[in-house]
Amino acid sequence: MTRTQRAARKPELEHELLRDPRLGFEPAGGGTVRCLQHGVPWPFDCWHYHDEYELQIINRTTGQAFVGNHIGRFEPGYVALVGARLPHTWISDDVPADGIADRSMVIHFREEPLRKGSALFPEIDAVLPMLDRARRGIEFFGIGELARERFQRVQAHEGMARLAEFIGLLHELARWEDWRLISSEDEPSDGDPATSTRMRRVLDHLDEHLAEEISLASVSAIANMAESSFSRYFHRQMGSTFTEFVTRLRIAKACQMLQTSDRLVSDICYEVGFFNIANFNRRFLQHKGMTPSAYRQQAQERFGLRTVHYPPTTPVKPQSAWS
Repeated sequence: MTRTQRAARKPELEHELLRDPRLGFEPAGGGTVRCLQHGVPWPFDCWHYHDEYELQIINRTTGQAFVGNHIGRFEPGYVALVGARLPHTWISDDVPADGIADRSMVIHFREEPLRKGSALFPEIDAVLPMLDRARRGIEFFGIGELARERFQRVQAHEGMARLAEFIGLLHELARWEDWRLISSEDEPSDGDPATSTRMRRVLDHLDEHLAEEISLASVSAIANMAESSFSRYFHRQMGSTFTEFVTRLRIAKACQMLQTSDRLVSDICYEVGFFNIANFNRRFLQHKGMTPSAYRQQAQERFGLRTVHYPPTTPVKPQSAWS
């Protein structure tokens, strides 16, 4: 199948899915706001983007969030607003063999009606700065329960009542004070639909083998590309070199372990794929502006996170010096 044929087939598949109620989609119908229930696995569970804004509310599972060039963690209660055409995917870690039907609540909506509506209803102006920020993705903290309740109200209504509930949800998000921008890039760099499958294979491989030595040659082979071509391709897609991306992924995994476990920092160093404690501390400080121990204390003080206790272990230091 040629690239042109693939590009034409993807919209056809999307329309087929829009008509299939088993997948949690609502009929397209021309409405401004569409509510969805995403499960795992999911037909579009890949590195992708679309013309609508997406509000993602996680109900179940934990995992890695990829938004633009951002790498982070998600867990139940995670809420993010992703702008139009900003690439994203959420990869769950703890999915049972039979899957999960209700991992997340999702709202898709277009920006243009809100922009035009603000000319007639000045009250809408209050949410426009948030839509501008969402072009880089926004993560909201501490709003999970409120967002879920608001989603259910939006989903339960139709027509003008749904639009009114949706505007109320946007109003709550726009005035919420605890948020952060999560990507430094706001535009996709490749419109080829084949990119979604290739990038998901790469991301899955990195997630599964993060504690091991990961060579550019091995990942290039997974992408079915020459090393030089893959390096250029990866930089276009993720906004960083492959080596730097792997480092950021390892730091993100270390942050999750520091927040939710009492493992020694030295254990975490090796478990996320660093092979030298000094290098781990140096890289962590470079990316987070503080030491791993300071990060653990700050995160637990702020979020009151659950701590999983592990018995003392003697870490097995990997034999490779790559990192």
